[in-house]
Amino acid sequence: MRNLWAPWRIEYILGKKPPGCIFCPEDQSQSDEQLLILYRGDLVKVMMNRFPYNNGHLLVFPGRHISSLDELTADEDRDLMDWIKRSTRALQRVMRPDGFNIGINLGREAGAGYEEHLHFHIVPRWRGDTNFMAALTEIRSIPEHIHQSYSKLSPYFKKESADEAL
Repeated sequence: MRNLWAPWRIEYILGKKPPGCIFCPEDQSQSDEQLLILYRGDLVKVMMNRFPYNNGHLLVFPGRHISSLDELTADEDRDLMDWIKRSTRALQRVMRPDGFNIGINLGREAGAGYEEHLHFHIVPRWRGDTNFMAALTEIRSIPEHIHQSYSKLSPYFKKESADEAL
């Protein structure tokens, strides 16, 4: 018998759940690394999905707490797309996936886990990354610890943030 390890899940299972929106944390004492935030801009943020579909699963979202595309300003539209592109480039350089799923779930029935705060998913994909386990047992095998992925991606986001300031 083989074991699948997802050690970061115990923090969620046993830990205190943050009140409110995961994209607007009320607890300001946590670092970006603890919150898995890779980028904080004036209009947009990028964070790792704490419960990813695959290694490197990122969430790109407006800083404002809004729930629909119609509420976005033109500047937020541009910044969101810019950071989706930058995030995809960073994932390509660091993790070298064969492709990506990029999308948004609007409404609970469409699969939105947090329907009250608009967010885009970027999921890196590799040939053969799906197997019988997800189909038969609803178990995903994530081969790299989320904090290792964060450490690998963080320098690229710092560079992209610095380039943005130029």
